[in-house]
Amino acid sequence: MTEHLTFDVVILGTGPAGLQAAIHAARKKVSVLVLGKQTKSSLFHAHIENFCCIFNIPGEQILETGRKQAETFGAVFIEDDVMHITYEKPLYQITTESGKQIDTMGLIIATGARRKRLGVPGEKELLGKGVSYCVDCDGNFFRNQDVAVVGEGSAAVDGALSLEGVAGKVYLVSRKLEVADFLLSQLEQSKVTVVENRRVKTVLGDQAVSGLELDDGTVLDVSGVFIELGAKGLMEIASSLAVALDDTMQYIKTDKHQATNLPGVWAAGDICGPPWQMAKAVGEGCVAGIEAAVYAKKLKRKAGQ
Repeated sequence: MTEHLTFDVVILGTGPAGLQAAIHAARKKVSVLVLGKQTKSSLFHAHIENFCCIFNIPGEQILETGRKQAETFGAVFIEDDVMHITYEKPLYQITTESGKQIDTMGLIIATGARRKRLGVPGEKELLGKGVSYCVDCDGNFFRNQDVAVVGEGSAAVDGALSLEGVAGKVYLVSRKLEVADFLLSQLEQSKVTVVENRRVKTVLGDQAVSGLELDDGTVLDVSGVFIELGAKGLMEIASSLAVALDDTMQYIKTDKHQATNLPGVWAAGDICGPPWQMAKAVGEGCVAGIEAAVYAKKLKRKAGQ
């Protein structure tokens, strides 16, 4: 049975921007949910020495302390990746990798922006010529063509399942799948060909992708390679919600209140652009958390709640 949850504010991302947003929103006495996996934050493996009053403290410790602070004020944490987001005024409906359905009035996007890359020959050279980092954005360009999705997490599995209804044969290349049972069950019932315990050696092709060579010498004859490492990223979220991006098409465009072009949606942290500093992320998270909480309270008053 699908678990259905409702929160006033939902925050995507467990880095410093998301945690600060959770602390400030929860202090405003609204219900707050934080979605994401703490170990995936870019801060998790870092040491901080340029943030005021903090010197040479492991990022893992900072994140754990921030989570405890947010929980003290009532925020709830679920280590689940987001698969899909839709909007039916006034609520945003979120589907997670474990099958949870979550409704919210206020949404804060703090997922970070940097794309993980494979770092193999052909990847950079064939970007936009068959190599893509966004199934939701580019999948339709490969209708009836054989493609491969590379990755171990929820974004890779969801991407492969999405391509099944569009592309020809779909391969999922993975070192070791690490996804929720709900998503794994969907994969097992699909026609996706899973190639596990393998790494990508080279993306083949000259003017366009012609294949994918694996570390055991196997060559997959594909014309599209989708690199989906980790959870859903900026382009997937922007594509599904029509969030406005800046002129570079790399970051979410916000105003001084961290508000996006969509009602009830804010963004904070690296996803809003450089500098890549915790100080900036925390400041933006503070503003977004307060604004989202105030917005949710206003909607609840109008509804007589």
